[in-house]
This record gives sequence, C-alpha cells and structure tokens, in this order.
Amino acid sequence: MDTTPEVEHLIVLPERETAEDVADELEAEGLADVRVVREALAGEDDSEAHEWAVHVRTPRDPAWSIRFQALAAAHDGWYDPDPHD
Repeated sequence: MDTTPEVEHLIVLPERETAEDVADELEAEGLADVRVVREALAGEDDSEAHEWAVHVRTPRDPAWSIRFQALAAAHDGWYDPDPHD
C-alpha cells in the first residue's frame, strides 16, 4: 500500500496562456504547489513544438485526477496521472 501523502500530476496544454490560467485557477482553489513548465514530448526535437504543462502536487485523493482530466479535456490538452513514468 502506497502511503505517500502527496501525488504529482501533469496537465499538458497547447498554449502557455492557457497553462498559466489553469495554474492560477488551481492556486485560487487552494493548491500551493502549482507551476507551469515547458514540456518536451517524446520524439520532438523542435523547441517550438514543445507544449506547456501545469505540474501540481495534491493530497492523495482520486477526485483530483478526475478534476484534472476534465480540465485538460476542456482546453484541448491531456492529463498525465504519473509524470515520472
């Protein structure tokens, strides 16, 4: 059984402004460990092809994954529930 108190998530979005807006929204909801990062996707060499991602740590609760999947879908992005794999 995993007893890690927090988990990491990655919400990958096509536009920087969208990623920043999502990060601001999550911080307004009370999440403290939220940051926007440039995400190089596998097989992409061109830095212009990199997407933007919101990296966030939350308490262990499956409801966050559902919330982040919906956010990603609403903004033409995708959700990575385990960014370290």
